[in-house]
Amino acid sequence: MNKLFILTCLAAALCFKAVAQEISIDKGWKFSTGDSAQWASPNYNDQHWKSIDVSHNWEAQGYPDYDGFGWYRLHMVIPSTLKEKAYLKDSIRINLGIIDDNDEVYLNGKLIAKYGGKRGPITTSNYGPRTYVIAAANPAILWDKENTLAVRIFDTGGDGGMYGYKHSIGMANVMDNVNINTDADYIYDDDKMGLSKTIRLITTDHYLFKGSLHFTVTDPEDNKVLFETTSNADFAAGKPFKYTFNIEKLRKKSYLLSYTFTDEQSGSTITKTENSPYLLTPYASNKPRINGADVYGARPGNPFLYLIPATGKRPLVFEATGLPAGLRLDHATGIISGAVYQKGTYPITLTVKNNQASKTKKFTIIIGDNIGLTPALGWNSWNAFGLSVNDAKVRAAAKTMAGKLSQHGWTYINIDDGWEAPQRLVDGEIMANEKFPDMRGLATYVHSLGLKMGIYSSPGPRTCGGYLGSWQHEDQDAQTYGDWGIDYLKYDWCSYSEIAPKNPGLDDMKKPYQVMRASLDKIQRDIMFSFCQYGMGDVWKWGAEVGGNSWRSTGDINDSWGSMAGIGFNQTDDGPYAQPGHFNDPDMLVVGEVGWGSSQHKTHLTPDEQYTHISLWSLLSAPLLIGCDMSRLDWFTFGLLANDEVLAIDQDALGKQAHQAFKTNDYQIWIKDLADGSKAVGLFNTSDKYQTITLNRHENDLAQYTKIRDVWQQKYVVGIWPNYITKVAPHGVVLLKLSK
Repeated sequence: MNKLFILTCLAAALCFKAVAQEISIDKGWKFSTGDSAQWASPNYNDQHWKSIDVSHNWEAQGYPDYDGFGWYRLHMVIPSTLKEKAYLKDSIRINLGIIDDNDEVYLNGKLIAKYGGKRGPITTSNYGPRTYVIAAANPAILWDKENTLAVRIFDTGGDGGMYGYKHSIGMANVMDNVNINTDADYIYDDDKMGLSKTIRLITTDHYLFKGSLHFTVTDPEDNKVLFETTSNADFAAGKPFKYTFNIEKLRKKSYLLSYTFTDEQSGSTITKTENSPYLLTPYASNKPRINGADVYGARPGNPFLYLIPATGKRPLVFEATGLPAGLRLDHATGIISGAVYQKGTYPITLTVKNNQASKTKKFTIIIGDNIGLTPALGWNSWNAFGLSVNDAKVRAAAKTMAGKLSQHGWTYINIDDGWEAPQRLVDGEIMANEKFPDMRGLATYVHSLGLKMGIYSSPGPRTCGGYLGSWQHEDQDAQTYGDWGIDYLKYDWCSYSEIAPKNPGLDDMKKPYQVMRASLDKIQRDIMFSFCQYGMGDVWKWGAEVGGNSWRSTGDINDSWGSMAGIGFNQTDDGPYAQPGHFNDPDMLVVGEVGWGSSQHKTHLTPDEQYTHISLWSLLSAPLLIGCDMSRLDWFTFGLLANDEVLAIDQDALGKQAHQAFKTNDYQIWIKDLADGSKAVGLFNTSDKYQTITLNRHENDLAQYTKIRDVWQQKYVVGIWPNYITKVAPHGVVLLKLSK
């Protein structure tokens, strides 16, 4: 760093702690599948139960594909010293990490909490973090004696169980209702290469907080504190304390920002840390550039829709030579539409002009039996809105994509669960609920922007969210989707477990997808078919055969390093099965603002982890489906999603998936073959400290590759071969393209 200025201090989001007396309950848990009321009792003998690690879901610990009831039991002493040393002595707080999906919590046989504070049948998904507060005088608590904590969980599908970090029991703290709010966006100053931001200390308590706020900026590469200051800080309910900082002359790396408030009266402290974002993607030139994949597939006679993705100063004029009969180009918008009835491979030349320059690109249209020749690029509503998705949110996502991301090849606007009406019509036709008053009109709007629209269903009678599935209505639903103008179907296993045999064989796993595939084939429309069945039965071995364009190869992702890295770095067995039109899907992206419901938060992935997320998914030739609130697309998230050279690795026409070429406890190297004969290479630091990683040209058949390009920064690296040696940030990546 050349200079660091903290100009004004008037007055995060991955580490958050309130210092208080507590005991860890991370260790010592026992587990059993099934269900019995006896298992809540402190007298039940659980010695024959298996030990389980509550930092991971139960699928990862010997219970793959298990859905239904599971019980966790723990024996521990709750010392009275917790109460004696606490400033507040009236309540205890139990942190259980994440519950997937529903829970009932028993302490010494007495029910003390359930469903994470939500009401409803236990078969309704209530996935999320759990923190329960009960009175210290509750007779269920046996102070200074052995207590039995039993957690009954019901998983509706995908990952299941109790997992995450910081499972603990402690006294309620004066800081429990204090929040160091870091939700405000960073303001990026490109001229000064600096950041500014305002954070707030807020509370819902009537307690008047008076104390100090300590702010530090640390370089994680050498742990050197670059700046620190302490300010007086007073706040109360409805009267937040604001703290504004400005940082100039940042290098292209992330710094650790730490905020610690200390309350004078109680001596309690609360700390929140966050990692500053940084921009690697260069700004698009005013001169025209044509982006996106080099190849596009459609079926003969079906409606054709393709938006030429191009950047450059508007207005742009689009041209295309060699278009097959039946297609027409809108020269102002770049939308190619129509229908082609003759199978064949059609080489096209695309041209884009503005008042500054002209750019051409070779492009191939293949009319045949295979669609989705490159992985889908788009948006899905689930990771942002869950079941709260509606027409307005979908239109906002489409508008943002058309205005910003479609220029880089992003295409699909996909509605996940929660759109279905409670009942079908008398003839069995499915309808949308009141949140989607005109599904056909919505699809028409999306198509008018040159984009495509997707929808969601399940082969079972109900979806994961309890809405209508397609069971015994596959032909009708496929026809309805075609009539509406749907271009993509996510088909989620969910309640099909009620239809399939208790221990389904391979044919049982294939069947629901074969049935819907046959139904989709009956309509005159190209609909991408996405299997969502969490990798059961090694779906990558038969997904293409059954007609899938992509298939989930994992359980559900969440916005944590453990989840994202645990999924991404384990995509090894499925790699050889990726091919044009048929891709492994390690689940949707968790960058930007996510939430799975009516409220969103900034992803808990650090900036470096987000660069790793996009880089790894691109190397894996995975569908890239943004799962954030698109109406709040900030400059950093846009930079992640708008790097055309990174996206080109994902969209490469060869359709191959990267392989894990090298692995240690601290770092990994992944290599992907590309259609032009070059190779994409990801150097990933999987440790919590900076690592020096060496790429040896004498390994992995790299000797003939003499040109090295930093893909994120879009610049060539000079004079460092035969071995490329670089420092990589914790949980970060350096993404390269090697050419002859």
